[in-house]
Parts: sequence; structure tokens; C-alpha cells
Amino acid sequence: QVRLVESGGGLVQAGGSLRLSCAASGRTLSVYAVAWFRQAPGMEREFVARISSSGTTTNYADSVKGRFTISRDNAKNMVFLQMNSLKPEDTAVYYCAADFGPATLREMSMTRKYDYWGQGTQVTVSS
Repeated sequence: QVRLVESGGGLVQAGGSLRLSCAASGRTLSVYAVAWFRQAPGMEREFVARISSSGTTTNYADSVKGRFTISRDNAKNMVFLQMNSLKPEDTAVYYCAADFGPATLREMSMTRKYDYWGQGTQVTVSS
């Protein structure tokens, strides 16, 4: 059982950067793989990035590859999403989610794979 809280969202101009944080409590986050998802109004929640429990392996959606970086600091029970070169289409509520166990590329992009979710943080990118 782990509780997740996102922070760091806000309003930024296109081309700018933002760093999101996911803080965990209740259990150590180090035993979980953690992913970031995002959801725009009227849209399905979509996969953004995932990091393995050890931090050794990362995966990214094609839409953010090369612009976003997921990282973690297990000593602090935190996961981060560094977002650079932001575009208006990145505007969404961003959620962090945790799961236990391995995942295929298809599985890790499905919301039902994840056992725990934060409440989300709003990211708005203006043009």
C-alpha cells in the first residue's frame, strides 16, 4: 500500500520547461515501478513514461521521447518528470502511478496495470 502525491504543475510558455514530482508515503517506493500518465479534457488517459523499481530501465511514449526525462530518488521516495521543449499539446493533468512486477511495452501503457495513482497535477502550455 502506497500513497502518491504529484506536484510541480503550472502554466508555462511553449518551448519552456517544467519539473514534476511524485512523492510517496505509506511504503517505500523503491519496490515499485512508476509511470507518468496524462489526460487532456475529453481524452483518454495516455502513457507518458515509466521507470523500473531500480531506475535502471526507462520507457517513453513516442510523443515525448527526447523531450521528457523520468528519474527517481529512492532514498527520498520520489520520482520526477523533467519536461523540456514543451508544446501546447502537452497540456493535460499529469498523474503518477505505481505497480509491482514486470510489464511488457503494451502492458505498461495500460492504466489497469497500475495499482496506485496520485490525484494529478495540471500542466498548461500556452502558445
